[in-house]
Amino acid sequence: MLLVYLLVLVSCGLAEEATSSHHKICVIGAGPGGLQIGYFLQRAQRDYIIFERNSTPGSFFIKYPRHRTLISINKRNTGSTNREFNFRHDWNSLISDNASLEMRHYTKEYFPAADIYYKYLNDYTRTFNLNIQYNTEIVSIGKDDSDYVLEDHKGLKHTCEALVVSTGLWVPNIPKFTGSELAETYDSVSIDPDDFEGQTVFILGRGNAGFETAQNIVGATGYIHIASRSRVKHAYQTHYVGDLRAINNQLVDTYQLKSLDGFLEFDFDFEDTAKLTLEKVNEKLVFRLPFEDELEMGPPAYDRVILCTGFKFDFSIFEQTCKPLLASSGKYPAMKANYESYRNRGMFFAGTAGHSVDYRRSAGGFIHGFRYTARSLFRHMEWRYFGVPWPSVTVHATDLTDHFIKRINEASGLYQMFGVLGDVALLRPNKSAVYLEDVPIGELPRLQDLTGHKSGPVIIFNFEYGANYSGPGKDTLREDRAVGEAEIADKSNFLHPVLYYFEDYNNILWDSYTLKLYNYTRYHHVVEDFNTDWTQRTNHIVPLRRFIEAAYARDLRHYSSESCFKFFFQHGHHLPEGCRLYKEGQSFSIPHLTENGMESEAATSVV
Repeated sequence: MLLVYLLVLVSCGLAEEATSSHHKICVIGAGPGGLQIGYFLQRAQRDYIIFERNSTPGSFFIKYPRHRTLISINKRNTGSTNREFNFRHDWNSLISDNASLEMRHYTKEYFPAADIYYKYLNDYTRTFNLNIQYNTEIVSIGKDDSDYVLEDHKGLKHTCEALVVSTGLWVPNIPKFTGSELAETYDSVSIDPDDFEGQTVFILGRGNAGFETAQNIVGATGYIHIASRSRVKHAYQTHYVGDLRAINNQLVDTYQLKSLDGFLEFDFDFEDTAKLTLEKVNEKLVFRLPFEDELEMGPPAYDRVILCTGFKFDFSIFEQTCKPLLASSGKYPAMKANYESYRNRGMFFAGTAGHSVDYRRSAGGFIHGFRYTARSLFRHMEWRYFGVPWPSVTVHATDLTDHFIKRINEASGLYQMFGVLGDVALLRPNKSAVYLEDVPIGELPRLQDLTGHKSGPVIIFNFEYGANYSGPGKDTLREDRAVGEAEIADKSNFLHPVLYYFEDYNNILWDSYTLKLYNYTRYHHVVEDFNTDWTQRTNHIVPLRRFIEAAYARDLRHYSSESCFKFFFQHGHHLPEGCRLYKEGQSFSIPHLTENGMESEAATSVV
């Protein structure tokens, strides 16, 4: 009897152990965003786990995009061997210290195949031995007094102090209206053009999914009509990579050159389905549209109707006690600029879901953007949960211009996440600056909580497009689209560096809609450059140095040892900052002196 009792105790203990697990950090989703945050957690040897509902990482790419070609570029040759710079033009690779894990080693295609990318993600996962628990679908997220409580599809519970939701947008966003069951959807429609031979097709949705579908079948169909709630937005006009890309815009040609295909716009709200009706009449699908009275030919009839209306975030897994608020976009969870839920402390978002911060304004919804926001999120979590401050370097005032120029010409995170991430130079009284990279600009008023560094007078550097240059219908190819003179650098239109100096840190104001900074003491635009090469001395370097000198209120030019020697005899120990190495007894030489012994503008160092 005692033996039976002991066996019962042991079995109960094992059952309790099997039904629960605890980790410092839980990540939900092993897509690119989850893998990227997992890489940083793994490298830091943190206690974390990634829950993945499928049996492999990156399972989204097994099926999507349906026509198997990505729209993220793979520019293998840039003329540079600098990895950081090259990531500006590699929109697929995840960040790592392994140079072999870059998409240029996997394919020569400029737009890679989805199957190749799926292989890449699996190689990335194996290489770094990421801690992923597969075949575990989290169906419920709740919270007790101190931890998040996750329940999986087997009824097992897992707890964690911090939660990173990286589930992406994977739930098809299918509008319901009268007759919608007669339509096909992007996630299930045939991708064989032969199945559309000679047919007429109506596509609802004017995003890349809709145009990708149309482009695949345009050679087989009689005609295609694409309808949407607003005009087609072209990425080359809006500078938003989620808008219609050139790789998918073949139907624009066939419409504008009057080859039967066409676009329609009408007011349609997914929540107001009364305006649409789809019915079958004489073996044809008749779409009764809000403006059909204006059509002399009557309501149009089609052989096929396809809904390509995108995907949405899955809110259903959250219990009401910790359900994230809905962002104003109506598509994403609401979150702060540090990717933390407004409602739930310790609940963060990575990957595509983090696009809530910069929806339609920067690249946070795409791999080449959220790989950097994931890194910034990791750095913030390192400070909050482990007491590790944001990585920084101390730069002397006389070297700050060179440091900025290096970052301006190489930094990929700021280049992709323009307006969202910025470099921060905290100016200290000892003529030095504490320099932090890729900091969420919207959280700068709370810098110490975000990074562990004390605030103070600060220079913030980020990339921006010109005001009023981007937008639907904008003529971005007009003759006067670019400027080249430093004197009118603030008129630059293309992506270019902008720096802001705040003498009083408390004045920092960031507009989350425009992604612009306000209340600055002074600002400086580095004039746009055709080759994005900001190393010209007179146009780029000298104006930047003068801006930094104004912030420090001192001369920051470099001087040759001969000049410093003359200064020493003329002024004693009151030497300019550019002679600090001479003052410290170090020998150096910079040529090209002017008549008074001062360094000419042409002699300023670059790096």
